[in-house]
Amino acid sequence: MRIALVTDGIFPYVIGGMQKHSYYLCKFLVQLGVEVDLYHTNDSNLDISKLELFTEDEKSKINSIVIKFPPSDKLPGHYLRSSYKYSLAIYDAYKKREKVDFIYCKGFSGWKLTQEKKSKKITTPLAVNFHGYEMFQPPTNFKIKIQNELLFKGPVKFICNNADYVFSYGSKIDDVIKAIPVAASKIISIPTGIASAWLNENIKPTTPVKKFLFIGRYERRKGIQELTKAIAQLNNLNCEFHFIGPIPKQNQLIKENVIYHGSITNQDEIKEITRNSDVLICPSYSEGMPNVIMEGMASGLAIIASNVGAVDLLVSNKNGYLLALTELNSLAPIIEKFIEMPAEHIDSMKRNSFDIIKNSFLWSNIAQLHLNFFNDAIKKY
Repeated sequence: MRIALVTDGIFPYVIGGMQKHSYYLCKFLVQLGVEVDLYHTNDSNLDISKLELFTEDEKSKINSIVIKFPPSDKLPGHYLRSSYKYSLAIYDAYKKREKVDFIYCKGFSGWKLTQEKKSKKITTPLAVNFHGYEMFQPPTNFKIKIQNELLFKGPVKFICNNADYVFSYGSKIDDVIKAIPVAASKIISIPTGIASAWLNENIKPTTPVKKFLFIGRYERRKGIQELTKAIAQLNNLNCEFHFIGPIPKQNQLIKENVIYHGSITNQDEIKEITRNSDVLICPSYSEGMPNVIMEGMASGLAIIASNVGAVDLLVSNKNGYLLALTELNSLAPIIEKFIEMPAEHIDSMKRNSFDIIKNSFLWSNIAQLHLNFFNDAIKKY
């Protein structure tokens, strides 16, 4: 089988949850014998021609097609315009290549391909994936609401409705896609996964000074403002709060038990900090199925996370606490409960997190689910 995997970049050349999903999907599909035409771009100083995170055997099954992402202007809608131009360049490259058995498009990278699908110039089965479909989830402020309504929702509706299939992580993401609206028969629910290299069999016992961890960008929908406010309200020093990500200096707390590590790209460093923590906090207003939660669980952490997207497939009272969106402005008491919680209770949550990931969400299994779907879809087409 040969598929076209059309992306807006893969890790580590472009950083983000969608890009990491694309990297792992490609890596594990080729391990299953699939040949992949990989359409991607480079947003880093790394040499993309090396495909350095793939083995030589994996690279032998990857046809790397690198497309330069067009520069953006500063006018409203610049990202969409650049994304459409990027999709045009992808289609131009796609036309020159041998026909594939299936096309899998990430986000707006498949925009032009779906236009050609609608006009019947493309007859190959085609699926799209917008991961969290955040433009259809509750906005964090009026500006984002208007931006979603005027800019993003229309193109996403067009792309989803003109694809043969629309990928979902399941749970509330299914509901979001149905409300676009997309026919339920087109929705393919397959969760994301994590590489077994993240599994941490030696889970650190919880100490009297509990360590909380936040990993992410300083982005409004991530709920970092609410988390910062909650930490500022706490006077209990039997805890530490660690932040990984580009948090602006002016938005950092000056407290002896709050540590900002800045942006870290080295996975071993991230693993070390994560494995030395006890509780991951993910207080987002919208998400798909966050890699950071899966990495925290695989590392043996309890989880405090918002009940959005497909997060409830990962988090429950067995391994943490699911936050209602109405609780995001009152995080301090919830964090306080975890600070005061007996260590053995936290340890039980940490072990449950690890077991959930190990038993159900490894990429070796998730890739097989994708392959099974591709085979069925190709036979039906």
